[in-house]
Amino acid sequence: MSASGHSDNPNPHARVRIFGTVISTYTRIVQIACEEAGLAHETIATPAQSPQNRHPFGKLPVVEMDGRELIESVAIAQYIDNAHAAGALQPHDPSARAVMDTWIALANNYLFPLFENGLVMPWIMHRVAQWPIDPDKINQALPNISRALGFVEAELAKDGAWTTSGFTLADVFLYPVLRGLQLTPQGEVGIAQCDHLSAWLAVTGNRASIAATRWEIEPR
Repeated sequence: MSASGHSDNPNPHARVRIFGTVISTYTRIVQIACEEAGLAHETIATPAQSPQNRHPFGKLPVVEMDGRELIESVAIAQYIDNAHAAGALQPHDPSARAVMDTWIALANNYLFPLFENGLVMPWIMHRVAQWPIDPDKINQALPNISRALGFVEAELAKDGAWTTSGFTLADVFLYPVLRGLQLTPQGEVGIAQCDHLSAWLAVTGNRASIAATRWEIEPR
């Protein structure tokens, strides 16, 4: 099955409708979760501030599946994995589960806002809408981004961090966050200096669910 939504799944309720922006970290997270569960899915381009966005706080994506409407990416990804993949992406061991949950929280609460505001969104708006780059804003963000990458690299080098349980929801969340950063000039340079992180991105990028959900701006 591909990101275009083709699937042999016979369940008429299995088709997932994802309302979100097309080049989006969290839309892709939900797409990857669907691919991992073998669910047909389609993405309906929906601006965050449009009347069609039914999230009470204007966030995306919003998902329709199994006769219900779901919001918040962690809840959506967990539901998809629990309801349609028997929890295959979540360790059963409580300690390993805590590690996974910790890295999901780090990705959502710290890495994503730092990368998105400092580099990813400025470069997306520059490439898509020709907005001028603000070098002062980027230069101000770079030291914190470098420290964050150093932390991730050190944790991977120390004990494998989230990777010790195989491919889990931590990978589903972290890959789009870090790949988005890698697609910026400064992020590419920073990640290239992190051997363990670079290796993880390269291996994970070849996984079928990741390859099937590539952004249009992402080189193949």
